[in-house]
Amino acid sequence: MTAPGTAPQFPSTQTSPVQTPTINNSLQYPQYPQQKPGQIAPRPGQEPAPTSAPFLAPRPSLERNEFQEFIFASTGQRLPIFGQELFEGSPSTFAPVENIPVPADYVVGPGDELMIRAWGQIDVDYRAVVDRNGTINIPRIGSLNVAGIKYADLTNYVRNAVSRNYRNFDLMVTLGQLRAVQVFVVGYARRPGSYTVSSLSTLVNAIFAAGGPSLAGSMRGVQLKRGPRTVTELDLYDLLLAGDKTKDASLLPGDVIYFPPIGPLAAVSGSVNHPAIFELKGQATLDNVLGYAGGLSTTAQSRQITIERIDDRKARVVEQFDYAPSAAQRPVKDGDVISVLSILPKFENTVTLRGNVATPLRYPFRPGMRIRDLIPDKETLITPEYYRRQNLAARKEPTAQAQPISNVSGQLPGAVRQGELSAQEKARQERAVTQEELIGSVRRLSDEINWDYAVIERLNKNDLTTSLIPFNLGKAILENDPANNLPLMPGDVVTVFSKTDVAAPSGRRPIIVSLEGEFTFAGVYQARPGETARQLVVRVGGVTSQAYVFGAEFTRESTRRDQEQRLKQATDQVEQEVQRAAVTRAQSVISPEDAAALKQEAEAQRALVARMRTLKPTGRVVLEMPEDATVANLPDIALEDGDRLHIPKQPSMVNVFGTVFNESAFVYSPDKNVGDYLSLAGGPRKQADERSIYVLRANGSVASSRQRGILVGSVSGLRLMPGDTIVVPEDFERTTWMKDLKDWTQIFYQFGLGAAALKVIKE
Repeated sequence: MTAPGTAPQFPSTQTSPVQTPTINNSLQYPQYPQQKPGQIAPRPGQEPAPTSAPFLAPRPSLERNEFQEFIFASTGQRLPIFGQELFEGSPSTFAPVENIPVPADYVVGPGDELMIRAWGQIDVDYRAVVDRNGTINIPRIGSLNVAGIKYADLTNYVRNAVSRNYRNFDLMVTLGQLRAVQVFVVGYARRPGSYTVSSLSTLVNAIFAAGGPSLAGSMRGVQLKRGPRTVTELDLYDLLLAGDKTKDASLLPGDVIYFPPIGPLAAVSGSVNHPAIFELKGQATLDNVLGYAGGLSTTAQSRQITIERIDDRKARVVEQFDYAPSAAQRPVKDGDVISVLSILPKFENTVTLRGNVATPLRYPFRPGMRIRDLIPDKETLITPEYYRRQNLAARKEPTAQAQPISNVSGQLPGAVRQGELSAQEKARQERAVTQEELIGSVRRLSDEINWDYAVIERLNKNDLTTSLIPFNLGKAILENDPANNLPLMPGDVVTVFSKTDVAAPSGRRPIIVSLEGEFTFAGVYQARPGETARQLVVRVGGVTSQAYVFGAEFTRESTRRDQEQRLKQATDQVEQEVQRAAVTRAQSVISPEDAAALKQEAEAQRALVARMRTLKPTGRVVLEMPEDATVANLPDIALEDGDRLHIPKQPSMVNVFGTVFNESAFVYSPDKNVGDYLSLAGGPRKQADERSIYVLRANGSVASSRQRGILVGSVSGLRLMPGDTIVVPEDFERTTWMKDLKDWTQIFYQFGLGAAALKVIKE
């Protein structure tokens, strides 16, 4: 066997003519059992545990040691041990060592695979594994001792050996599968044991393979032992805090990695960048420990640092001091809990302006400061919402594009295709929505400033109570009244309200009313305090010559909300009545036919109640006016914000709905009465309830035979007005469960529901 670095001894060769031998072992080289790096050596009778990532197998969350529980019981905080989170879970912190380049100073040893390739006079493609004696055997070349050769010198070493027999060739040697190294992890490791790792592994790799130190193990002095001596001692804080691996070392077979017990501990909590429990080493100072925690955070209050200390393992004491340069060198002891307080969210010299203002902001306080100094002009009270509404007013609205109309076969000239109708209808709906948005935008003008009331919120530093100091904003800003231009103090909060935030007196609240239909100047108007509908219509120019004042529709938002509540109660009452009736009828079921009929009846009842719940009241208020009503006949009711008055064009039709032979609309004639129009509709059907025929007047009122008295007994002779509707209900007496609902249609009309109620009843 030849010593490393000396020329090998080759067997004698013949001096025959130059030949070109070909050597190829077809991957036939000694096979050695290999274990994946980081895989724990199996115990006898056990299979190796599979790992998905080198060194870092999935593991459960770390438990907590006694000091952590002590801090939790004392402060209510769960602080981690610094660095332990690096060993939790299974992140691929380090790349697999078999995929990294082999360093130049790597020393070849038994178990390494060499890949030898030569070309020229000799053609070699051979893979050999270094045997336990440190040699490889290359056919026709001989044995070669390569143990102890550095990887950087390996190619030249083999080339020199081959050149003793061959000329005019080139050769390259690389490393294939590297040998495995068995090391031992002992002490306070998370997973102590025997590990088989790659020969490229270092101490840091093995530490991660073992899961790091246990909760009782130290991070400050992990030792690598080789025989009787300690090769290196690694402080993991150097790696974690500064990325320093200078104390790392390569592993050799038989190395022992020892985790000593954990040293003194100190906790840092509060306003630092990394609150945690830190292991102390040597004479630790406050500056050192705060450096471990990443230093003070942005909001830390350096004047207030508290240390809770265990005094002589007997009692606990508390120290509090300012974090000055001298305090930074204070020693930190085992068991200390360092708390860094954060600054209070308090401004020492500010006055805050908020509410219905242009810029809610904190402003610096100046001695002698008053309300006018904080709000110097009226523009300060114009909110950004006002300008946003102005900007949106210039938004381009969607419009219907003109569609070419072609005369297709079978289509009348000028007819519009179905797709064109849909597009035009969609555009019409979009315009309608836009108009509603515009009206709503104008109505939002009522969000005006409440000039009568604003308030100062002030903290009394004597008894820590908060007081509210109201003042008249209009007199302070608009009139510069000294009595309302109050002096301010540091910390004051001035709040400006709108009239919707704090309801002003009714006489001072804006009233926005919509006038729609046949008005000379239809639009959205602001009514004066106490102004009536008649006065407003006269003031804005009256109505057109085609206005049908008798059919005026007056809706009010407060009435709508009240109708909505009463309709809900009425629908609940109907639902309860049909449920009680269903229970009563179920007791009399004696045959399958009766049961099927009862089930069908119950489904119809539920469908009716469901349809009733879809009805939405309009808030219409019936205006009792004569049939030849004019603007002078409009009632003297004071207007409210959100009122809507719609005066339609005089219609020319009378409608007939219900249980008649021909539901239709008929041309109005002043000479015809209810009976005449019923005759035009074919008269009531057999199922009609002629005693309950009623008329829905154009002004929203209802006329029925019951209202006209027993002597008359019929509405047949009632003279109608344009836009009136005759309703002929079905005789619900034939259907037991419906007999109590015969008058509900009239009730619906009292809620201002119009044709929607007719649709519900007919369905």
